[in-house]
Amino acid sequence: MKKFYEHVATREEADGFSICLDERPVKTPAKHALSLPNMALAEAVADEWRTDVDEIDPSGMILTRLANSAVDSVSVHRGAVIDEIAGFGETDLLCYRAAEPVELREQQEQRWAPLLAWLLQSKGVALRATDSVLPLSQEQSDLDTVREVVSSFDDYGLSALHMVTSACGSVVLGLATAYGEIDGNTACELSLLEETFQIGRWGEDPEATKRREILQTDIEAAARFLELLRAAP
Repeated sequence: MKKFYEHVATREEADGFSICLDERPVKTPAKHALSLPNMALAEAVADEWRTDVDEIDPSGMILTRLANSAVDSVSVHRGAVIDEIAGFGETDLLCYRAAEPVELREQQEQRWAPLLAWLLQSKGVALRATDSVLPLSQEQSDLDTVREVVSSFDDYGLSALHMVTSACGSVVLGLATAYGEIDGNTACELSLLEETFQIGRWGEDPEATKRREILQTDIEAAARFLELLRAAP
């Protein structure tokens, strides 16, 4: 997309903060007003538009993409988004350990168990773990609580939480990131624990490296989005 503006600024509106390009407010792909809930997030989104190059790459503007998704998609399909995020609790990555090799299982126990303990202590959710290949049935009351916790996020939070949860395959990692218990880099590292272990044994191919880099970029951007949401209005 060719750059069509000179100046980028943020502006406080009645319902939030807008991004202005040469005094014209940015709109979402669905032509809705792009309103951000606080100045910190608005400035971060505005920074994605501040560039000296002639061509803009929207694919690299992840904060803008998350904000657009919150306004255009999450607000319209909020219930479905909540269901999708909370649904990861039934088959959460952190609940399935490798039966072998022993070294990998020990790493998973050491790195993942503390986050399941955090979820229990902070939210009262007791997700169980197994090293069996058979599906593990979680208590419905715990799954219901996961959905209640996910439902407590506003549309902007759900947009970023959905990205982290989907990329990691874990609502536990998603929530831990959203509440600042871990950062985006750690969430990505923990989600790729088994893959990293196998790479240490057999090496890595270029396509896998590129995929991991894309995942890390998305997860870290969504984590930053969530961190900015926690900033004062």
